[in-house]
Amino acid sequence: MKPSPVKLIIGAIFPGEGILIEAKVRLEKKFGPLDFQSPLTPFNHTEYYKKEMGPDLKRQFLSFQRLISPRKLAEIKLYTNRLEKRLSRVRNSPSRTINLDPGYISAAKLVLATCKDYAHRIYLGKGVFAEVTLHFQQGTFRPRPWTFPDYRSKGYIQSFNAVREIYLRQLR
Repeated sequence: MKPSPVKLIIGAIFPGEGILIEAKVRLEKKFGPLDFQSPLTPFNHTEYYKKEMGPDLKRQFLSFQRLISPRKLAEIKLYTNRLEKRLSRVRNSPSRTINLDPGYISAAKLVLATCKDYAHRIYLGKGVFAEVTLHFQQGTFRPRPWTFPDYRSKGYIQSFNAVREIYLRQLR
């Protein structure tokens, strides 16, 4: 059985909008035009990236018009990891200048790709794992016990609900 197509999303964490613009150009070249961009928001839910990328980080979520096969998630994660490295080299930075987290939205869930294993993650291959970060229930996305604090926030969930609506219209 062939899986239904899903909506590619990519979350970006970055210190300045210049690097985000460069990343968007390359992502659109690879995955096609964007059809949604969340508001830019401060990324202040954790200090995890501060040492590597500096203070005052921002976050934005992107979604793409073209639907994908969920089978492509591991390949997309490997591409975004390479793109992070390329963008750092372009800026002559010894550390990462942007964090790109791909995933997808279906009617029932938001799935994220990661290279870190944990008890609730499923191995996809090539060092990439996936987790169901949010599930859709009673008209909105809802967190799982392991969902990161920022993905539980009202603003993020509003964005994911909006992307889900775009996705459902595409399926009709």
